[in-house]
Amino acid sequence: MGSKIPSLNDTLTNFIAAQKIYFVGTAANEGSVNVSPKGMNSLRVLSPTRVAWLNVTGSGNETAAHLLDNTRMTIMFCAFEGTPMILRLYGQARAIHQGDADWAEMAALFEPLPGARQIFDLSIELVQTSCGMAVPYYTYDEDRSLLKEWALKKGDAGIEQYWEAKNQTSLDGKPTLIVEKSRRPLEQ
Repeated sequence: MGSKIPSLNDTLTNFIAAQKIYFVGTAANEGSVNVSPKGMNSLRVLSPTRVAWLNVTGSGNETAAHLLDNTRMTIMFCAFEGTPMILRLYGQARAIHQGDADWAEMAALFEPLPGARQIFDLSIELVQTSCGMAVPYYTYDEDRSLLKEWALKKGDAGIEQYWEAKNQTSLDGKPTLIVEKSRRPLEQ
């Protein structure tokens, strides 16, 4: 039914590519655990032991805050159609901000998304599959366009103001460094 392996294989990489949604879990050493759904074609498999995902502006910024305290991350995928399966990627992650030297190289892996905030780079330590037989069938209609429209309407300056007002600390008051680390190298 389930298995534990040290890295992704072609079958699992193809499974990831077919998914429209995935879930990211992080936690600091103390405080709330965060599990967040992601979509928008925002994840890339870089190697059998490395994935990256593009994070867009949202109401919170828990993942960035948690990684400053504890770099553990779990990414979970579920089959909502076809053969049932749950796939989890466990590992250590780092946040790449727009002001970091490797931002441009990493951002080039993704379609540009308005409101892009960070890229999270996960070094995979364990890959686990499980049956997923209790996961219901769901059908995919389309991605929502609301977040893109909201970010385009705000513009770059509006997004940066939003980060200052809403994304500088986690639910537990931990810093995210979004403002300090989002400054592009030319602005420093």
